[in-house]
Amino acid sequence: MGPHPAVAAIRLAVRRVLHDVLTDHTTDHEPLVLVACSGGADSMALASALAFEARKLPVRAGGITVDHGLQDGSDTRATEVAGRMTTLGLTPAEAVTVTVGREGGPEAAARDARYAALDAAAERHGATAVLLGHTRDDQAETVLLGLARGSGIRSLSGMAAVSGTSGRYRRPFLQLDRQTVRKACIAQELAVWDDPHNSDPAYTRSRLRHEGLPALEKALGKGVVEALARTAQLSRDDADALDTWAADAETAVRDEAGALECAKLHGLPPAVRRRVLRRAVIAEGAPAGSLFARHIEEVDRLITGWRGQGAINLPGRVEARRQGGRLVIRQG
Repeated sequence: MGPHPAVAAIRLAVRRVLHDVLTDHTTDHEPLVLVACSGGADSMALASALAFEARKLPVRAGGITVDHGLQDGSDTRATEVAGRMTTLGLTPAEAVTVTVGREGGPEAAARDARYAALDAAAERHGATAVLLGHTRDDQAETVLLGLARGSGIRSLSGMAAVSGTSGRYRRPFLQLDRQTVRKACIAQELAVWDDPHNSDPAYTRSRLRHEGLPALEKALGKGVVEALARTAQLSRDDADALDTWAADAETAVRDEAGALECAKLHGLPPAVRRRVLRRAVIAEGAPAGSLFARHIEEVDRLITGWRGQGAINLPGRVEARRQGGRLVIRQG
C-alpha cells in the first residue's frame, strides 16, 4: 500500500525540485539543501518530504528555523522546531534569532529579517538551495495584495518558483493547495504549530486569508485561488519579457558619461521606461521591497510632466531630480 495521496503529492513536488537542483548545480560533492521551517503545517510537511526524498538522492538535507522574537516563548518554540527537524533526519537543524526592525511595517520588516537570516545561514553552511513552503493559496493572497497596492504587473506575478541569488530559493508547493499540505501532516502525524499571527486581524494578510478570499469565493464561486495562481504565472511571463526589454533599453538612454537622458527616456513605451527608472533607483540604494508604483510614477513625471518641480524623495534616502536635460538619481 502506497503513501496517502497528499503525502505522495508533496513528496513528488520536492523530488522534482531536488532533481532541478542537481541539474542546475553540478559539483563534485553532494549539495546541501536547507528547508526554512517555522513549525507550521506547510513547512513541516516540506521538511518531512525533503528528509524522505534526500535519502534517495545524492543530496544532503538540513533545516533552519527563524525566531523573530515577536511572541512570548518564541525561543522555546524555535528550539522545539529544530528538535523536530533533527528527529526527521535533517542535519544541520538550526534555530537562529533575528531582530525585527520597523521599516515598511511589521510584516515587511519580519520578512526582511527572515530572508536576511536565511541568506546568512545558506552562506554559513554552504547550502546550494533553500526550500520555502509557500502554497498555491499563499500565491493567490500575494497576487491580491499586489493588486490592492496597485504596484503593477510584477506584483501580480506573485512569488517565483525559483528566486534569489543564483536561484537559491525554491518553492515546491506553489502548485499545491494548503489543504493538501495539511492533510499530509495529519497522515504522517506530524506535530505542527499554528502561528497566532496567521489569524490575527491586525495583519493584512490574515484579514485577506480569513475574510477577503472567502468573500470572493462566496461571490464568484470556487476556483478563485486557482485562477489567481494562473494569473500570477501569466503576469510573470509578461513581466519577465518587459524586464528584458528594459535592461536592453537602459544602455541606449544613457549618455557617454552614463547619465540618463530625459529626451531618450521620453521616447520609450511607458511600461519599459518605468522599468528603466525602477532599475536606476534601486541601483542607487533604494530598497526594492519599499519601492512602490507611486514612487516610480512620481519620478516618471520628471520625464513626461516636467513643470520645473523639485527633487523626488524616495525610500532609502534616494532622491531623483531633473537637471540640464538629465535625470539625476543619487542618495541624498
